[in-house]
Amino acid sequence: MPQNIFPQNIIAIIWDFDKTLIPDYMEKPLFSHFNVDEKKFWQEVENLPAFYKKNGLDLVSRDTLYLNHILTYVRSGIFPGLNNQLLRQLGAQLEFYPGLPEFFEIVKEKLKNNPTYQKHELKIEHYILSTGLRQIILGSKIAPNVEGVWGCEFVEKVAPAGYLDAPADPASQEKREILDIGYVLDNTTKTRAIFEINKGTNIVAEIDVNATIRPQDRRVPIQNMIYVADGPSDIPVFSIVNQNGGKTFAVYQKGSESEFAQANELQKQARLQSFGEADYRAGSKTYLWILAAVDEIAKRILRDKARALDEQVGPAPRHLA
Repeated sequence: MPQNIFPQNIIAIIWDFDKTLIPDYMEKPLFSHFNVDEKKFWQEVENLPAFYKKNGLDLVSRDTLYLNHILTYVRSGIFPGLNNQLLRQLGAQLEFYPGLPEFFEIVKEKLKNNPTYQKHELKIEHYILSTGLRQIILGSKIAPNVEGVWGCEFVEKVAPAGYLDAPADPASQEKREILDIGYVLDNTTKTRAIFEINKGTNIVAEIDVNATIRPQDRRVPIQNMIYVADGPSDIPVFSIVNQNGGKTFAVYQKGSESEFAQANELQKQARLQSFGEADYRAGSKTYLWILAAVDEIAKRILRDKARALDEQVGPAPRHLA
């Protein structure tokens, strides 16, 4: 009998970032650092599709146009010297919703303090999927509490044409500046990240996300996932997780009627299973719902393991009466 590749003892809590873990957009410290009008920048981004269409381009990636506009600001001298190191430094300025990042460790401790769960080595892993800037997230105070971050990346040094045939270029000490886009995550490709976590490609590089892997060989079955986000842009991931038996939850900012209405409508449409205020302190609905979801998944994992054991181990022989 072939042995499973992974023990499937992981419960993954997967988080959106902006408006889910923080009340603002993560780029806020960037605009403040360079004394740039944040509202004007986003207005420009909003109108870029019309600008490009007027100039002969019909198809654009709306989710990530802002990355190109950041590069435009760098080239124009509005963001002089912007590099990945500075983005990480700016991440330290982010303010999180109440209860964070402590809640991330509280959830992990819930499993660690349960002898039954520990006997079966059940574990929690936290992941962040964001269409924002990965370096800013990595510089924030929540980064040490997560196992992985998917987000957009900038390149500081571009490989020139024919670089493979050129002599080795020693590491330059000159001040670097972002020049190009290295990795893009949009609202649709977030689903690819879900399958990377599912199949374990983020842990075992030899496993390609497009490889055919039996359900019992996947590192984190989607039914062992909880996805927490804030709105309509997360519908593709909500759908994937819901369809495969996982848990989905939306948060809204306390006192925001529009965000409440948005989450409420998503639940009416069966896009998500429940929602609550973006408050991760003990006793809040969000705190209690996520802990209950973890407990429910953990108990189901143990039931599945017991059922599999019963199916694989036959009854012991007995003397006939």
